[in-house]
Amino acid sequence: MSNPHPQPSSRPLDAQNSALTRLRRLSNLLDNAIPIPGTPYRIGLDPILSLLPGAGDFLASLLSIYIVIEAARLRIPQATLVQMIGNILLDTVVGCVPMLGDLFDVGWKANVKNVALLEKQLKVSPPRQRTNWLLLAALLGVLILVVIAS
Repeated sequence: MSNPHPQPSSRPLDAQNSALTRLRRLSNLLDNAIPIPGTPYRIGLDPILSLLPGAGDFLASLLSIYIVIEAARLRIPQATLVQMIGNILLDTVVGCVPMLGDLFDVGWKANVKNVALLEKQLKVSPPRQRTNWLLLAALLGVLILVVIAS
């Protein structure tokens, strides 16, 4: 006999929690995975990848872009997506400056900032508007061009 009062599915919430867990792990790996001995400070793979000529910055930026794409799939507001892309763009542009860029990369932690923005939006439970994928693709395209040019 079927239940006349079906329970709401927890599947979307499970998918959201799973995505958020993946993004937290990725941001931690990129920005905070390695403790600096004798200090409370941590660095991640992002500044280390940036030391590799050419491909390092590109790979680090692609991993950062993945966080933004996942945030878009979770339908956070477009203003927050733009802010997340701005964090990556600032990290990328300043990262082009020799020495200063590497130091900035260690301290800026764009990925941790972006996951914090995502978590904040999910807590306030924004209206679930559809993501404008064309706008997102254009913004990410500009970001990729900046990464390639750097």
